[in-house]
Amino acid sequence: MNKSRPESAKLFYRTRHGRIFLGDSLAVFRDEITPQSVDLIMTSPPFGLLRKKDYGNVAADKYIEWFRPFAEAFRRALRPHGSLVIDIGGSWIQGQPTRSLYHYELLVMLCRECGFHLAQEFFWWNPARLPTPAEWVTVRRIRVKDAINCIWWLSPTPWPKASNRRVLQPYSESMKELLVKGYKPKMRPSGHDISNKFGTDNGAAIPPNLLALAHTESNSLYIRYCRDHGIKPHPARFPVDLPEYFIRMLTDAQDFVVDPFAGSCVTGEAAEKTNRKWICCELVPEYVKGALGRFQPGRRAEYKTPKVTEGQVENFYRAFKPGLMWNGADEALLPKDGGAKRMARKGTSSGSMIKYKSDEEKPTQMKLLESQTAYGTKKRGMKKTDID
Repeated sequence: MNKSRPESAKLFYRTRHGRIFLGDSLAVFRDEITPQSVDLIMTSPPFGLLRKKDYGNVAADKYIEWFRPFAEAFRRALRPHGSLVIDIGGSWIQGQPTRSLYHYELLVMLCRECGFHLAQEFFWWNPARLPTPAEWVTVRRIRVKDAINCIWWLSPTPWPKASNRRVLQPYSESMKELLVKGYKPKMRPSGHDISNKFGTDNGAAIPPNLLALAHTESNSLYIRYCRDHGIKPHPARFPVDLPEYFIRMLTDAQDFVVDPFAGSCVTGEAAEKTNRKWICCELVPEYVKGALGRFQPGRRAEYKTPKVTEGQVENFYRAFKPGLMWNGADEALLPKDGGAKRMARKGTSSGSMIKYKSDEEKPTQMKLLESQTAYGTKKRGMKKTDID
């Protein structure tokens, strides 16, 4: 761990509510943020992936030591009833189809060593994520695609400031029908005693801790700004709806939000949109240059939250029930070696790769995977469409 004093970060841009700093976020916490002044730290740090990225990720086996000084700075900066929300993806152990525990070890360290409480774990499901890692998922077919990021919601107290009334979702059609026909109070087989209050129409439903957000941004104002100015977009941004969800649930207007691993400043955009004071900090100059596309004059009109109309209520992502494609008959026997040896495909020898004469012959999915591999994934360390 580098214990040297970080150089001061430079103020790069200022908006009506927030500031962007270029440099080490530890310097920002030291020089710009007073103790117990932050209401929410909302961030997605570099993930502990195998491959080195342009944004300088840290290996999984060194991740906890690397993160520890940031954890200490976060603990000092947060108000007693503030929150720390970390979006973090998993990683695979090199050369084998098993998962690293680094992000769970991080959670344990934050709670046992730094005094944080785990308020709740969330899971971000990205329905648009590609089926990776390809070797285990699409070639050997021994794992399913990894489409979930963990989101740790922590706080210095067991009682952080929060309200789920800020993030309600529309009732399902079945719930609407129940409200019309009524519900008879009874004891469920699980032992839960459902009272007559269950049939009360509260206007909306309490959401689960599974957030379904497809990461499909391709022609946003930010992307167009980067394209027009010759800037490479940040390769792994989370959707603005993700930080906005937690900002609305955990803070009030004019509260103070910080993102120490800001990338293209998505958190800053969400905070600006919801009238929170904010600071974003990023090490890579190109990323903060592109971030200016999120704060162009005249964009305020786009920040009005559209109302959900009746016709839009069914526009949700749906998770298929397991077993829908099973017809009752078992297929070929499972490989006894667990897939350690590649199975031969038709027209190939055992363990060989299928060869194509040209890119045109390759399946479309393979082209997408290869282009994603070449493009990379996360800011200073790996993210949403993790292909390692």
